[in-house]
Amino acid sequence: MLIMSVFRPRPIVLLLLCAWDCAMAADDSALGLKPDGSGLQLKLQPAFIRIPPTNRDAVPIFFDADNIQGHHERELEAEGTVRLRKRGKAVYADWLRFDKQDNELHARGSVRLEQRGDTIDGTELKYNLDTERGAMDKPKYSVQVNATKGRGEGEKLVFEGENKYRMLGGNYTSCEVGNDDWFLRAKDLEIDKTRQIGTAHNASVEFLGVPILYSPYLSFSLDRQRKSGFLSPTFGTTGNSGAEFSIPYYWNIAPNRDATFTPRVMSKRGAMLSSEFRYLDSAYSGEFRYEVLPTDRVKDGASRFATSVRHAQNLGGGWNANVNVEKVSDSTYFTDLSTQIAATSQVVLPRQGVLSKTGNWWNDGTFGFSAAVQRWQTLQTDPLNPVTQPYNRSALTLNATKQNLGPADFDFASSFIEFTHPTLINGKRAVAYPSISAPLQSSYAYLTPKIGMHVTRYDFDQTNATVSDQSRAVPISSIDTGLLFERNMTLSGQNMLQTLEPKLYYVYIPTHNQNQLPNFDSGLQTVNFATLFSENQFSGSDRINDANQVTTGVTSRLLQENGVERLRVGLAERFYFKSQEVTLPGIAARNDNRSDLLATLGGTIMPHWTAELGWQYTTAASQTQRANASVRYEPEPGKVVNVAYRYTNGALTTASGTTTFIAIPMAR
Repeated sequence: MLIMSVFRPRPIVLLLLCAWDCAMAADDSALGLKPDGSGLQLKLQPAFIRIPPTNRDAVPIFFDADNIQGHHERELEAEGTVRLRKRGKAVYADWLRFDKQDNELHARGSVRLEQRGDTIDGTELKYNLDTERGAMDKPKYSVQVNATKGRGEGEKLVFEGENKYRMLGGNYTSCEVGNDDWFLRAKDLEIDKTRQIGTAHNASVEFLGVPILYSPYLSFSLDRQRKSGFLSPTFGTTGNSGAEFSIPYYWNIAPNRDATFTPRVMSKRGAMLSSEFRYLDSAYSGEFRYEVLPTDRVKDGASRFATSVRHAQNLGGGWNANVNVEKVSDSTYFTDLSTQIAATSQVVLPRQGVLSKTGNWWNDGTFGFSAAVQRWQTLQTDPLNPVTQPYNRSALTLNATKQNLGPADFDFASSFIEFTHPTLINGKRAVAYPSISAPLQSSYAYLTPKIGMHVTRYDFDQTNATVSDQSRAVPISSIDTGLLFERNMTLSGQNMLQTLEPKLYYVYIPTHNQNQLPNFDSGLQTVNFATLFSENQFSGSDRINDANQVTTGVTSRLLQENGVERLRVGLAERFYFKSQEVTLPGIAARNDNRSDLLATLGGTIMPHWTAELGWQYTTAASQTQRANASVRYEPEPGKVVNVAYRYTNGALTTASGTTTFIAIPMAR
């Protein structure tokens, strides 16, 4: 029996098991072979030993350890800071035994296996270097597939061949180290790096330690690429449709095309099929949706459907085209069959096409032109509250800007729209609004006076018109000014920049009687920070408010050195110097000399977390009109959780709960 035992007083001994072709080139005298082959006389070189290899693999294996001993043809045993290295692999342990004949190792202690970008730590490892099969106890692992890393831990990890792992009683996440918000936990988890697919049995998805989804089977992409397969099923019940079950199937057609098919079974109504096709290219994108319920037993066997087509096309040269067409079989389709609140509240569906052009003019000036056709399908969901069909529109618009026209900037907005309706007055409206502003600014202040003329021309269809053609010209003047104060400060050990930004906006518009004009598209704008600092409180162009008013506001921000807005506080209120005379039909004039007080508070409360608070308060009545609070969590692009609460005085309180979006981007 040939036994090799090596002990050295210093902590490192290096043993090289060479391949057979390396041994053939070795110097026999250096190896000290006896002529009869009965033994081996070792001649030790400093920290390097060469012996005849029997390893079937032509790749050398290196050992480092405090202590190495064993039978050179059968096994080696190493202790103390052990390291085994083979091309593409490294094993670290406190104790390791290597079976040379079977090319197997057994390691204990602080065990670590590194291979092909993967790192696995555990307490005990049994592993075959040839077949790459074995097992590790109490593993903590990190695997890499292309540019995506996954990590987790479990009770036991089984090596099932090259690039294949199986985790028993473990978890998996693709979040960065230190971010443990999302986890997939499974009784049996398979990781196949060759196919770039993970498979989990008896699995649950946890968010912040709370299970939000359970499935007996899950399959997912390891490198965040899309893959075909069934998505999570949905169970439910409603009074109108009975018990429901649906399970979507996702079809990854190509890197820039995919589709989803969703069979849905309703115990009262029957079977329904929904389909969605999406496409994306450098010059165009769009989606097509179609769902059909061939026989609705609740509706006496009626066939019901919904379809939607959206397409955006870049035509080149600054030209773009967009199409948006939606249609349903009947007015109660969404209220009967949709599970989304936003869909059930729809009362009109668009059918529109837009052709637009953007470009430059007059040196550094810019312009935008568009031609649009807009029609509607009106859904009469409540016979007791009929919905007025909106006007059909055929529109041409042209907007242009020219900066640095001497000391001033020039803006021009115009439109020509034909309004048609089956029962209301029809007509054409032409609008032109040229304006000139002279911005004056420094590093700490700005002042922008502006003056313009809003000109409107109406031509009515006299077959049903009760008014004659007429024109309107309203001058508009405003002054926008503000200051910017900054100071450096320290908050919780971090350097911050605090700003104080007071702002004042004055508008004067003389009264012009517009009661005789029809109202094609004007409405009262919701009070918010944007509309308070605008010229016209009405949307559209059929009403231009009379104004002698000033809006005051102040904003303060806390900014980190990297530009992240940690905190933002704002207050704003408008004060009126005259009573309101221009109103919308059916809406009473304002009777207060000040608007509601608006307040906002928001910012980044911690990494990936942002919060917003809003408050609208009527000082004259001492009551809250509107309030909202929202929290947004975005650990990475494509994964978002929003929680929001909204309150409106005099209306039902609306709370929107947790909504999770897992977005899978389509590659161009």
